[in-house]
Amino acid sequence: MNNWFKRNGTHLAIIGIFLALCFFYFSPAFQGKTLGQNDVTRAQSTQKEIMDYKAKDTTILWTNQILGGMPTYQIWAPYSSNIGSYIINGITRGLPNPVGIVLVLMLGSYFLFTVLKLNPWLAAGGALAFTFSSYNLIYLVAGHANQELAIAFFAPILASVLLTLRGKYLTGSVLLALFLAIEIKANHIQMTYYLLIALLILIGFELFYAIKSKQTATFFKAFLYMGGALALALAINASVLWSTSEYAGDSIRGKSNLTSNNEPSSGLAKDYAYEFSQGVAESFTFMVPNVYGGATGSPGDPDSHVVKALTDAGVDAAKAQGFSQQLPSYWGDKTFTEGPWYFGAVICFLFIFGLLAVKNKLKWWILATVVLTMLLSFGKNFPYVSDLFFKYFPLYNKFRAVESILTITSLCFPILAFLALDEVTKATDKTALVKKLAIALGITGGITLILLAVPDIFLSFRAGNHLDFINQLTRVVGGDAKIANAIASALVQDRIAADRADAFRSLIFILIGAGLLWAYLTQKFKSAAVLAISFLAVVLIDLWTVDKRYLKDESFVDKQDVQTPQPREVDQFIMRDHDPDFRVVDLSQVINQDAITPYFYKSVGGYSAARMKRYEEIIENQFSKSINHQVLDMLNTKYIINQDQKTGNLGWVRNETACGHAWFVSKIAFVKNADEEMKAISAFSPKDEAIVDERFKKIVDATPLGTAPNGTITLTSYSPDHMVYQSGSPTSAVAVFSEIYYDKGWKMYIDGKEQPYFRADYILRAAVLPVGNHKVEFIFHPASYYTGEKISLAGSILLVLALGGLVFTEIKKKPEAEKKVA
Repeated sequence: MNNWFKRNGTHLAIIGIFLALCFFYFSPAFQGKTLGQNDVTRAQSTQKEIMDYKAKDTTILWTNQILGGMPTYQIWAPYSSNIGSYIINGITRGLPNPVGIVLVLMLGSYFLFTVLKLNPWLAAGGALAFTFSSYNLIYLVAGHANQELAIAFFAPILASVLLTLRGKYLTGSVLLALFLAIEIKANHIQMTYYLLIALLILIGFELFYAIKSKQTATFFKAFLYMGGALALALAINASVLWSTSEYAGDSIRGKSNLTSNNEPSSGLAKDYAYEFSQGVAESFTFMVPNVYGGATGSPGDPDSHVVKALTDAGVDAAKAQGFSQQLPSYWGDKTFTEGPWYFGAVICFLFIFGLLAVKNKLKWWILATVVLTMLLSFGKNFPYVSDLFFKYFPLYNKFRAVESILTITSLCFPILAFLALDEVTKATDKTALVKKLAIALGITGGITLILLAVPDIFLSFRAGNHLDFINQLTRVVGGDAKIANAIASALVQDRIAADRADAFRSLIFILIGAGLLWAYLTQKFKSAAVLAISFLAVVLIDLWTVDKRYLKDESFVDKQDVQTPQPREVDQFIMRDHDPDFRVVDLSQVINQDAITPYFYKSVGGYSAARMKRYEEIIENQFSKSINHQVLDMLNTKYIINQDQKTGNLGWVRNETACGHAWFVSKIAFVKNADEEMKAISAFSPKDEAIVDERFKKIVDATPLGTAPNGTITLTSYSPDHMVYQSGSPTSAVAVFSEIYYDKGWKMYIDGKEQPYFRADYILRAAVLPVGNHKVEFIFHPASYYTGEKISLAGSILLVLALGGLVFTEIKKKPEAEKKVA
């Protein structure tokens, strides 16, 4: 045992440092506070019905709380047969939020750098460089926990691939299966997809080297082991992947149902996918964080040019400062941003130095990956490469916010940076490295000097809509164009000042990094450990101080103060209605962004990045220009919330024409396609007529139909995934149900026997019900989930056995190794 501690003492000390850093950075979390995250707050309404049932020890896979109704796969599902679920719960619940995720980032990155054979202190520095890259903290502030969890496993997955490729077949492949299984379970497919692109490039380079060195047999052996690991990880996540894949075609990522929308045949509309694209020149933020103004909001510096311009115009200083906080300091083309992609001035300097100095063949993979990911991140700002991927690369058009591929870039930069430091510590010819150091300093120092001395020669510091912004300011200040222009000019000066301050700051860090390298290369000091620890400290200080601009102590709030939607006066009235299944629409909100209404009752609106395509088409065609009251009726919208345009006060009206839970219709109108279906529901009487695509004609014509004027159908039992109705009709007739149609898991039973049903009115369920009194049930029991869970259980058991076998093998090896040493 003493020998074990002696061998691993440095590693244990570094883990202790990681824990200490977590404690100091996230100290409010250890005091019982939590991040006041915007997206988490919005998710509360999305998950409300799911969590209410979970509290009753009931799992539902369908929710009617948002957007009429949708599967819960991309919101929350237990996946209890998946070993990854338990590991993730341990990470996210074992330590205060978000400490668990950050610790995994540190430990996973440290594992990668040790696999790269860096000494422990260099490995620790590399781990901190990736962990504290600005967007890893910004994502946490924004509430993108799943996204950050997926990013946290980038490094250990890469390390496992490298182990396998280097001949550690069993160790590498078993760890790869484990980390991949957790990565997939994190359920942020976009991040996993970007990692896959980087790994494909790596494998391509490795194949090239194997062919060149005539070692293809070794490569393909490793490839087979990695293939087995991938297959096991996929099996473990069978229910996650199967249900997601099954639903994808019906989500907004799927094919458009309408031909009149001018949308792509599949995937997202390009403008929507490219909405958050990195500006080409905005990439300077990798090294100088405030070159593009930082986050969208302004901190409101009392000594700013804007405040001075306002006070010169006679505005009170306090009001001037408050007004300045409402002005956008960020001036790029994104709709908004929480902050810049900052990799660190020292890291950027070392990256350039690494391009010149590193001999490790991984350099070429890193360079190729960085170039590609940067080009893809530019999106609409440099569309040539992005458009090729968007049109031809499988699944690429399913994802939006293309700038997020820079998470891969943010990993590549510190890898090459610390490989460069490793090269320095092992170099025999230090003179040649001094010359390369001078070149790297000239490039990075030169850029920062330009951004410090003459930034406005190359950058405008004005957003693309600057003239519109001035016009808006003119209206705000009562039509005084002179004051508006003075404020706009002052804002530009504030942006330039912020750039200069950060350029000077970055230059200092670059000079410190270059000075340390020069001192070591010229043997002013000879200790590699001192060099490694010095860079660890410098990198940490550099990144920590910028990160604190975005994830700071003030970002944490008391748990009881986390913003939860509070019932408004109108909500208090409506909630007195205890009908189990009616909908509400709030016309004071953007329908597909409504985060308030779904928290209290089943809503026509709501937010989900994976909302159903047909429902989105309803919103665009029936609610965007004007509200189609008939569509509200067929959705059983019992209450409509309105806002007085003059006073801003909210009011509500009860919709007396709502169709109810289900009803019999007297007429069927068949249409040829979705376009005709959408046009038909634009003006029709939903209580009397059902609009049906002719593809369902066989189901409807299977029985002679009557009009059932005296027929009744009543909801007798409600659960989101199991609804029971009692019908009574003197003839067989068509009933329409005010529930969203989704044929991949929903089954209908009449008196316990499964019967067919079909789609009506573009998005609703309908069925032919026989004469007489009958029990009608709709049950959501998707095979993709339940059969997938069985496969997941089998895969999880195999992984546990493989991990046990690996541990047993390693334990068995150690005594044999010790005997040989003795």
